[in-house]
Amino acid sequence: MLIDEITITTKAGDGGKGCVAFNKVKLSRGPTGADGGRGGNVYFEGTSDVNALMNYASQRQVEGEKGHDGRGQFLDGRAGEDLTVKVPTGTRITNLETNYVQEITNVGERILAAGGGVGGRGNFKFRSATNTTPMESEEGTLGDRATYRLELRLIADVGLVGLPNAGKSSLLNELTAAKSRIANYAFTTLEPHLGSYYGLIIADIPGIIEGASSGKGLGVKFLKHIERTKVLFHLIDAESEDVVRDYHIIRKELETYNPELTQKTEYILLTKVDALTSKEVKEKMAALKKANLTPLPISILEPDSLEAVKKILNKIKDEKGL
Repeated sequence: MLIDEITITTKAGDGGKGCVAFNKVKLSRGPTGADGGRGGNVYFEGTSDVNALMNYASQRQVEGEKGHDGRGQFLDGRAGEDLTVKVPTGTRITNLETNYVQEITNVGERILAAGGGVGGRGNFKFRSATNTTPMESEEGTLGDRATYRLELRLIADVGLVGLPNAGKSSLLNELTAAKSRIANYAFTTLEPHLGSYYGLIIADIPGIIEGASSGKGLGVKFLKHIERTKVLFHLIDAESEDVVRDYHIIRKELETYNPELTQKTEYILLTKVDALTSKEVKEKMAALKKANLTPLPISILEPDSLEAVKKILNKIKDEKGL
């Protein structure tokens, strides 16, 4: 199951305590208490693993290591280990206390989530001409604590959109090594699926229904994944009684959610044409063309029609330089 949104609290490590200690060597009884170590930071770091958030689905808080306490003989405490929270590229990170929003878009990109506390000073730092045997030392400061909402917005080269049962999962499986769940009923896909076509990432966006942009059904849960997709393949079920209406339902939901989505490059695929007679296919094609749309009729059972889809993907791949 793809986890695409979690809330997590990050707690950086506290600084270690400073030490009170004195030299045991005769004639050299001065203070030797060292400083505590810095607490470990917590970072978010981008990864190509789209399922990375699943590791934290049941974990409400992550913590950096506390800094180690200082010791005698000027031995400063070791700094606490930093903690790195791996998040998929395309993750929006919102600090829920400040509403400050950041995004991770590249593998290896890092964002500081919580800074470690400063180690306390040992008594050596408190020595003076008038205080040669200081008994003072400091506790380390507390590490930062912050709560974040992590929202994944898939970064894909091609997004497959359409009403439920339009054939998106079947097409993805045919073009890539993905194995999406398939059945002849609506809402078969309950989460986005990804596949790779010679380096191109294709995302099967679950079926969008009328009213999705206002929260109906699973609403914006899936619409947000289209925002970073570069090209849209708009699939329309040839068995539908009104293919033009089906097309406009999806376009309306995209525009209502974010008008910029309608500016993306779009290819219209009329799917499952093998289930119709040639006359019926011509009628569906004519209806779409009358609405100033240019559909490509396809069937996963007809290799020639899939070659036309692969030609489009090859063009996109070449333009990307893969």
